[in-house]
Formats: sequence, structure tokens, C-alpha cells
Amino acid sequence: MAPNPRGARIFIAEKGLIIPTQEINILAGENLTPAYLRINPWGLLPALALDDGTVITQTPCICRYLETLHPAPNLLGRDALETARIGAWERCSEMNGQNAIAEFCRNQCAPLASRAVPGFAGVKALPELVARGRQRAAWYDEQMENQLATSAYVAGPRYTAADSTAQCAMDFANAVGLPVPAGHQHTLRWLQNLSTRPSATA
Repeated sequence: MAPNPRGARIFIAEKGLIIPTQEINILAGENLTPAYLRINPWGLLPALALDDGTVITQTPCICRYLETLHPAPNLLGRDALETARIGAWERCSEMNGQNAIAEFCRNQCAPLASRAVPGFAGVKALPELVARGRQRAAWYDEQMENQLATSAYVAGPRYTAADSTAQCAMDFANAVGLPVPAGHQHTLRWLQNLSTRPSATA
């Protein structure tokens, strides 16, 4: 369910790549065990371990690395302007979508009561942040609906990483009780379209 690992999986699937994976259970705290912290001292997911022992962290960085090695199909931009547009919408979905939804979820999720911030132990949940997360997520929903009212995809006329990042945010929101508002027909149309792509099950 976590949006960042899923975003990497969708990107890999869209590229048609086969990369072995190992699931790390965040709710059980496996990302904070000594074994995983040896891979990524930040305790965050995902992490891409290369054959030479190098580890790449952060979903956007993993995607950039893979796009450089496997440029087709292009998902991060064909020219400077499109690259910037995709990056802006990805950033919006991360900061205003995924982070808002995580704020809503983590501050009321019992297994995360002392891990309210990703990658840290001993950070207590603050129930008052649940309402703020809901408010931030509602603002994000509005931005998405406005954008998709005039665009087939998030960053323009074709599918890109901006769509997979937003898809992960929206599906995460639905899973934790913040579904897309029923009146947001353009967003629901876009989500239905994305759900038919093979990568949606990644």
C-alpha cells in the first residue's frame, strides 16, 4: 500500500523490466531493523541494490537511474519543458498528496503510534494532525480535478511518471479512507483509465 515503493514498482513495470524484489513490512517495523538499516540507514523504502553493492534510495532517483539506462518508453520527459512539467506534478503529488495522506494515516494508525514520521522510531503520533492531513488531501484533490479537466493525463497528453506518482497517492488515499470525491468526474475517469494498464497491479 505504501505509495513510494509502489511508485517504483509501477515505473519498473512500465519499463518492462524484471527486477527481483523483497517486501519489507513497514507496519511491522522491518524497515527499522539492523538488517534493513544496513541497506538504507534512513530506514525509508524503496531501495535499489545494484550488483556492485551500490544502493540507490528515493523513488525519483531510482526512476531517473532506470530511465537513463532504459530510455524507452520515456516516462520522465522528452524535452526540457516536458521534463520540468512532469517533475512539477510529481513534486505536487509527493508533497501535497502522499505527504498529506500519510499525515492523515500515520497519526491515527495504532501500529505507527510511536513511528509517526517515516524512517524514525520514537516519534509519537499527534491526533490533531489527522484533520490537517484530511484538509491538505482535499486541497490536493481539487488541484488534480482542475488539471485533469483540461488534460488527458496529469502532465499533458500522454502517460508519464507524473501519472504513476499521482495514482499511488490516490490509491493510498482510498485505502486509508480518503477516496476521491464522487463529484470529481475527471479524476475518476483518469483513475479508471490507469486501472486498465498492466502496471496498475504492480
